[in-house]
Amino acid sequence: MEPTNLTTENASRAGHKPPVLDKEIASGSAAIEAPPSSPNPPDQHPRRKQILFGLLGIGLIAGAIFGYHWWRYASTHESTDDAYVTSYIHPVNARINGTVVNVEVDDNQQVSQGTLLVKLDSRDYAVARQQSAAALAAAQQQAAVAQASIGVTATNAAGQTTEAEGNINAAAATVSTAQAALAEAQAGVPATQAQLAQVKANLVKAELDYKRYTTLAAEGAVPQEQADTAKAAYESTLAQYNAISEQIKQAQTRVVQAQKNLTNAQAKLNSTQGNLQQANATGQQTEVNRRQYKAAQAAIAQSQAALKNADLQLSYTSIVAPISGRIGNKTVQVGQRVQPGQTLMSVVQLTPWIVANFKETQLENMQPGQAVEIKVDAFPHHPFKGKVDSLSPASGAKFALLPPDNATGNFTKIVQRIPVKVVFDPDSIRGYESRIAPGMSVVVTVDTQGERTQRGGEGGRGEGL
Repeated sequence: MEPTNLTTENASRAGHKPPVLDKEIASGSAAIEAPPSSPNPPDQHPRRKQILFGLLGIGLIAGAIFGYHWWRYASTHESTDDAYVTSYIHPVNARINGTVVNVEVDDNQQVSQGTLLVKLDSRDYAVARQQSAAALAAAQQQAAVAQASIGVTATNAAGQTTEAEGNINAAAATVSTAQAALAEAQAGVPATQAQLAQVKANLVKAELDYKRYTTLAAEGAVPQEQADTAKAAYESTLAQYNAISEQIKQAQTRVVQAQKNLTNAQAKLNSTQGNLQQANATGQQTEVNRRQYKAAQAAIAQSQAALKNADLQLSYTSIVAPISGRIGNKTVQVGQRVQPGQTLMSVVQLTPWIVANFKETQLENMQPGQAVEIKVDAFPHHPFKGKVDSLSPASGAKFALLPPDNATGNFTKIVQRIPVKVVFDPDSIRGYESRIAPGMSVVVTVDTQGERTQRGGEGGRGEGL
């Protein structure tokens, strides 16, 4: 019994379980007399070597298969961990001065486009709008008055012009008549004066004959009848002389009257011409009213523009979301005084994509449209899919604030990185749109073989067509 116990204790101390005893050993002393079995039978060594060589061969074959698949995968895929998630981040800025009276959203809240975010005090801008509306109403009233004045003055000017032109024609006719009467009167005076001179000569002769025959008749040299005849001739000539003298006076009076009539006609013509000038002045006033109306219309346009500007300024007191997304970087508080251009918060659009910075040596077979495997560090157990959208037209160093100048100093060649835009597959990102945030680190792997083959096939089909 002692060897068996020692063996059990040694096995227990060595960390091995004791061998199981058969029924004879457990039941009686027959097991004590049985000879101990050898731990390593000689016939088991070749079998163990065969197993080891078999396992080694299987391992070599598996390693070769794994290495072949890894080589094929590495030759058709390009991967980088210099990649991050980005998205459109829209800053929400104040466009006017104002005091914040209400903030309608909280941090990380999801909003829709047009949702009210911040409300500014609008009383000052409401008063400015009322002033603009009053100025517009005043300008419209002035335009209405000017337009009415145009109609009145135009009507008056037309009537006065017509009346003045008619009076001018009548006055001109009167002047012509007066001028003709004056000319006629002036023409009659010389003829009457010539006739008077002739009668005067006859009167002198008749007077001499009358005196001579009177003297001769008194002396009895001639009959009294001749003296009476000479007397009658003298008296007739004298009466004719007096009549012609009276005609001359009347003719001269007619000349004076004709001159007065002509003067009056000319004065009336001048007065009528003055009325025409007044009518023309009324027409000029109409033109002035038209210009005033145009000025009033310009004032209306200016007031309308001012009113629209006031409406815009008033609308800027309600700051709304420019796009649907989630609120971030909120710094505005109630009671805060904001200035134009001040950023109050940002709206992150829920359309993320990836910017992967590949080495320039990895871009030989990379093309837009190739499939991409995406692993986001924040979600290691959820694979995402996507595709290459586009490649940057320049390296990241060229877009840096201070791009390197390789023409100065000692040149050291550094492998450049080109940003590549990768977009998510909508089906693979479904449910994670709001959880994938810009700035997250990702690992992207581009299948550079499948799309290239597909593009080659499409090219072949194109050539065949």
